[in-house]
Amino acid sequence: MGSEYYRVADTETRVESLFHSIALVVLAFIAGTFLLAGAGSVLAALGFDVESTAALPPLAYAALTATQFVGFFAVIGIYLQWRSDEQFFRVAVPSLRDLGWAVAGFVGLFAIATALSAVIQAAGVETATNQVITQGQQDPVRFLYLIPVTFLFVAPAEELLFRGIVQGLFRRAYGAVPAVVLASAVFGAMHYFALLGSGGSIVSSLAVAAALGVVLGTLYEVTENIAVPIVVHGCWNTMSFLLQYLQATGAVGA
Repeated sequence: MGSEYYRVADTETRVESLFHSIALVVLAFIAGTFLLAGAGSVLAALGFDVESTAALPPLAYAALTATQFVGFFAVIGIYLQWRSDEQFFRVAVPSLRDLGWAVAGFVGLFAIATALSAVIQAAGVETATNQVITQGQQDPVRFLYLIPVTFLFVAPAEELLFRGIVQGLFRRAYGAVPAVVLASAVFGAMHYFALLGSGGSIVSSLAVAAALGVVLGTLYEVTENIAVPIVVHGCWNTMSFLLQYLQATGAVGA
C-alpha cells in the first residue's frame, strides 16, 4: 500500500512475485484437495454417499465445501510465517470510510456483472455455470447453508490469498495498477475447474470472474484494509445464493 501506480522492480523481485504467486495458488488447491478427500473419507465412514456430492445432504455438503478452504488458510498461514519479517496486508475493523467504499464496490460489482451479462447474451454466448450453482439448483436448501460458509471460509480465504498476498507480491514488482490486473487474472483463472462440464462458454465466465476481481482488488488498494474486499465478496456471494434459492424454489422468476 502507498505504492506507485506503476513501476518495474529488479529482476529478482519480479521473478519472485510470479513464482511465489503461482506456487501459492497451486499449493492452496493441493492442500484443499487433500483435506477435501480426507473429509470425504470421514463422511463415507459415517455412512454418507460421497460418490457424488449431489447426493449429500445440505449440511454435509456445506461442511465439505468449507474443508477445502481450510487448506487455503493452512498454506496462507505457513507462507506468512515463513515471510514473518514482511507485512503483506493490513486488516482492521472497517471505518465509516471503508464501509462507504464497500457499498460503492458492491454497487460497482452489480453494475459490471449486469453489463457483462448483457454483452455476453447479446453475443449469443451461453456462459458456463459453476458446479456449486448447478448442484444447488437440484437441492435449493444448499444455497442457504453455503451463506455462512462463504462469509467464514470462502471470502476470507480467497481474499487473503489473491488480494492480500498475490496482489501484494505483484505490487512490489510492478506497482498497484498492474498488481490489481495480474492478481485478478489469476483469480479468474482459478475458477476454471469449477466450470468444467457445465456445457457453456468457460472463457466468458472466467472473464466475468476476472472483472469482478478487478473491483475487489481496487477496493483493497483504495482502503488498504483486506476486511473490505472480504465483506464485499461475502455479500456478493450471499446475494447470488439467495437469488439462486429464490429462483430454484419458484419464489421469483428465473
